[in-house]
Amino acid sequence: MSLVALSLLACAGQNQPKSNLSSHSKNTEKTKSSNPSPSKGSQAKKDEPPKTVKTEATLSAVGDVLIHTPVYKDAQTGKNTYDFKPMFTKVKPYLEDSDITFANSESIIGGEQLGLSSYPAFNSPFEVGDALKSVGVDVVSMANNHALDKGEQGILNATSHWKDLGVEYVGANRNESDAQRIRIIEKNGIKFAFLAYTFGTNGIQVPNGKDYLVNYIDKTKMQKDLEKAKAVADVVVVSLHFGVEYQPMPNDDQKDIAQFAVDHGADIILGSHPHVLQPVQWLTGKDGHKAFVIYSLGNFLAGQETPNTQIGGILKLTVEKTQTGDQSSIQVTDPEFLPTYITYKNWKNFKVVPMDQLTSSDAPNPKQIYKETKDRMTHWVKDLKFIKTK
Repeated sequence: MSLVALSLLACAGQNQPKSNLSSHSKNTEKTKSSNPSPSKGSQAKKDEPPKTVKTEATLSAVGDVLIHTPVYKDAQTGKNTYDFKPMFTKVKPYLEDSDITFANSESIIGGEQLGLSSYPAFNSPFEVGDALKSVGVDVVSMANNHALDKGEQGILNATSHWKDLGVEYVGANRNESDAQRIRIIEKNGIKFAFLAYTFGTNGIQVPNGKDYLVNYIDKTKMQKDLEKAKAVADVVVVSLHFGVEYQPMPNDDQKDIAQFAVDHGADIILGSHPHVLQPVQWLTGKDGHKAFVIYSLGNFLAGQETPNTQIGGILKLTVEKTQTGDQSSIQVTDPEFLPTYITYKNWKNFKVVPMDQLTSSDAPNPKQIYKETKDRMTHWVKDLKFIKTK
């Protein structure tokens, strides 16, 4: 469907069972033969260099799914029933196109029993999760400033529903054991680990003794988690909820945290919180590996009026794994981006639309909006490819 390290623990892809924690590739030795002198044929086979096997998997990511009141009212189909699926119809093919798809579930899906609500304290219907699952989302971040809007019960309700759907969640946890779990999704022989952190929770504190509920940006914790993730996965994806709302460029704190994550093993970084798009960039870790970062994925589905908050996108990355004997290497390649736009009329008929499909009835001067979006996203990566849908 719609950064070089995205991160995780035992989990499952959309069409493949979730992988359990396991180590990197292991050395394997054949039992020594009792024959004192091997034949020439067997000796030649032993001397053959190990074969090199290359595999690849694709990862897509979208930004904030933030369900304001007009959005869930538009999705209402009856008393206490909602259907958000039609809102994603036009982008569904591009979300399903990747092996793994990530989304930032910004408004907690605590369900109707907790009372639906919007800004400043959000709570959304379970059907938001149903819709994301139906369009191909495999993993969601819950680490954001609205994670505690409905307290511990909101997190318990949401994580339970994501689990029932078979969608992995990261950044919020049910208990201490859950907090220690590295989320892993394996596709095509490549293990992706997912980690997620937020700058804060709008001043709402976790209950005493339950620090595990939300992952906050803390360099000491991040470093430990990254070490654990690198030990059990091929590629580490980190979701960071940071920055300043409505700002088109990342600030120094965002750059510092992103570089820290890369220096300690992150391969892909997916940013959120500003509610507008911020550029992509290649970063180099202290060990020399290249990582890809998008500082903000913008809003994917929301009901905001602030300029540029209707703009988001689908980031698509290819991860290549090269395995030679018991040695493997990972490379993040071919970044692509599909800009998207949230259309609606009179706060009804919300749709997420590929930006190249916009008409003048959807937005004022759509060609100019598309050009400005491309200019912003290519600020540091001039050769970023843009996905065309027509």
